[in-house]
Formats: sequence, C-alpha cells, structure tokens
Amino acid sequence: MKLIIAYIRPDRLNAVKQELYAKEIYSLSVTNVLGAGRQKGFTETYRGVVMEVNLLKKVRLEIGVNDDFLDKAIEAVMKGGQTGKEGDGVIFVLDLARALRIRTGEDGIL
Repeated sequence: MKLIIAYIRPDRLNAVKQELYAKEIYSLSVTNVLGAGRQKGFTETYRGVVMEVNLLKKVRLEIGVNDDFLDKAIEAVMKGGQTGKEGDGVIFVLDLARALRIRTGEDGIL
C-alpha cells in the first residue's frame, strides 16, 4: 500500500478529480494549504504599500492506494494537474504500513 501526497494548483482540483474518477480511484482527502517552492511568490501593491507574497495557495491531496493502482493514480494527478507552467506542484509517494476502517475494524482496506 502507498500514500500519495500531491500539492497542486487550486484551479486544477476538478481536473485531477475527474482523472482519478476515470481511473476508478474515488478515495481522497483534500486540504487547502499555503506553501513556497520554486515559484518564490510575487510582490503586489495594495493601497500604496508594497507587499511580498511568498506563501502561495495550493491544494494538498492525500490518496491511499494499493500497489496495483499506484501508477494509475500518479498518471491521473500528473495529467489533471499539469499546465506546463512553474508551480504546477509536486507528488510524494510514501509506503503505507497499515490501513484500518474505523467502523468495522477491517484491516488492509485499500
């Protein structure tokens, strides 16, 4: 089992979800986050004051999958999240030791 953690642009969330659903991957968690990467932010003037914005809005996806679905999930996130511009995001893949369903106590549910 693997845990995929992906940081993507907020406006690409629907496209990523559609790609995941097309590959029959329905379980995911979504969190709004702020972060800094290679994009390095930008400066803007608000009411005459120059403000530096170096933490940009991103969406964090957490997707737990069996090994059989790993490549499909990565491909879906890449295809749905890619715009070709800097700041499209990043994907991390971690080993997932165990997954349990709280309601039933079922083990190895992915």
